[in-house]
Amino acid sequence: MKLSTSLILLSALNYASAFSTAPSFGVRQSCSTSTTLYGAVTPKEIKALRDATGAGMMDCKRALLETDGDMDLASENLRKSGLAKADKKATRIAAEGKIAVAKKDGKCVMVEVNCETDFVAKDTNFNAFTSQVATAALDVEKEDDMVSLMSASVDDQTVDEARQAIVNKIGENIQVRRFASIGSPDSTVGAYVHMNRIGVLVELEGGTEELAVDCAMHVAAMNPMFATPDQVDEAVLEKERKFLTEQALESGKPEAIVEKMVEGRIRKYLEEICLVSQTFVKTNDKTVGQMLKDNGATMKGFKRIVVGEGIEKREEDFAAEVAKAAGGS
Repeated sequence: MKLSTSLILLSALNYASAFSTAPSFGVRQSCSTSTTLYGAVTPKEIKALRDATGAGMMDCKRALLETDGDMDLASENLRKSGLAKADKKATRIAAEGKIAVAKKDGKCVMVEVNCETDFVAKDTNFNAFTSQVATAALDVEKEDDMVSLMSASVDDQTVDEARQAIVNKIGENIQVRRFASIGSPDSTVGAYVHMNRIGVLVELEGGTEELAVDCAMHVAAMNPMFATPDQVDEAVLEKERKFLTEQALESGKPEAIVEKMVEGRIRKYLEEICLVSQTFVKTNDKTVGQMLKDNGATMKGFKRIVVGEGIEKREEDFAAEVAKAAGGS
């Protein structure tokens, strides 16, 4: 009896296996329709789409199934989906990031690209994107023309499309915040980026790029307000002059003496806020202006950008978060 039962089971298994098909990724329409759609995709195709788009494996599989294996259409659908995801992330605070620099034909640019965490700021994909943006910025004529920068071409897509694609890939809000440019074929420019977070461009008349980079390092460290006294905004001087005058009059000094005192203090103030009159930080033995003169150069100007400067960061109360998660008040 046992032998007979075993033979019957074995026969049934052989019969079932004769009509089985090899496993594959696929999708069928509902049996209620008269036609059946079966689009098989292979792991190799899924990987190729993932490499091309940076989307997740399951997203790539789903996109290929929905397009019956059409790689181009699947890639386009994933890109569109990525744009929607990027828009949802755009409201999140992005105050971390990186400064990237590019140079061509005497022109030097730096861009600030923001993300949400310092971890992503070190990501190779994020860094590659910031370099692409800096290169694209070289061809933008006006420094404040962010529209032209975001519509510039990088790898057969716009900068903004590339940004949205990397948002989809990395999963953080990423924004190209601003850029600065300096220089011409007739000037000497130098760039310095400190810890990827402070970027400085310096333009000289005469001198060498190494000299300009030294000045940029000084600007990064000392953060002068202006390059030369003639570049100081008159409103800034007037505000300081008014403050010093009121301060001196309140001390009981005669008006005739106050005027001379204020002008002397204004000269001192200019020395403090102007790059050329500050003591050069690397040697501490002469001013930046004197160092430039010794090397046959004069200061034309500088630009300085700090990552996240002016962006209000969200304050996290971790104790409250833990209490909330634990059900406390």
